[in-house]
Amino acid sequence: MNYKSRRAKACDFSRTVKKAIYERDGGICVLCGKPGLPNAHFIPRSHNGLGIEENGLTLCPDCHRRYDQTEARPMLRVVFEKYLRSKYPAWDKEKLYYRKY
Repeated sequence: MNYKSRRAKACDFSRTVKKAIYERDGGICVLCGKPGLPNAHFIPRSHNGLGIEENGLTLCPDCHRRYDQTEARPMLRVVFEKYLRSKYPAWDKEKLYYRKY
C-alpha cells in the first residue's frame, strides 16, 4: 500500500496487526459478542492514534458505528480502556499516539 505520509502509515493497521487483534479478541466484538472486524482504533487515527495492537479493538459494524458516531463514545472509551488494560498490564494510552519527534 502506498502512503502519502509517515503519519498515515504509522496510524494504519497492517495485516499482521489486524490478525493479532482478531486472534486476541477471538474474532468477536468486544462490546456485544457478535462477529466483528479488527479495525477500530481506541485513539482514532484523526487524533494520531497508532496502528498498533494495543490501540486496536474488534467491533461489529453496529458497535463500531456507535463508537465513532454517537455521544456514547466517552462511556465506551471507559469500557474499552478497561478491556485493553486487562490484555496488556503495562498498557499506557499515552504510548498510543503518533509523535513526529
